[in-house]
Amino acid sequence: MRRILILLAALAALVIGGCASDQRNYSLTNTLNAYASTVRWGDFATAFQYVDPKVREEHPPSSLEMARYDMYKVSGYDEGKGAVANGENEVTQIVQINLVNIHTQAERTVVDHQKWRYDPETKHWWLVSGLPDISRQ
Repeated sequence: MRRILILLAALAALVIGGCASDQRNYSLTNTLNAYASTVRWGDFATAFQYVDPKVREEHPPSSLEMARYDMYKVSGYDEGKGAVANGENEVTQIVQINLVNIHTQAERTVVDHQKWRYDPETKHWWLVSGLPDISRQ
């Protein structure tokens, strides 16, 4: 509940500051919530569909990278302060993701620096920073 309130407060600041329209804020909230839910369930193949199509085409994950995601269960996803506007059509968000290795049961944390871009033509938010890098120790 706290995370939702923080996200809503950040979105309210965007509206007050005139950085985004109501429709854009609504779309951002829905996109960030859906993406977070997808990652919380550990469905990185579906999460990849949130990545900007240009980024997907230029940097497709290898089968090894996708297999690495399957080695972990997500035990936590914390948005921290929520999304922060970086211009009219861009927001950033720092997320802490807790992962448990299904083979060793060792838990570790990955900090994901997300960058989202709004496409006014399609009225869709895209993740331009790609999936979280879980390969680092």
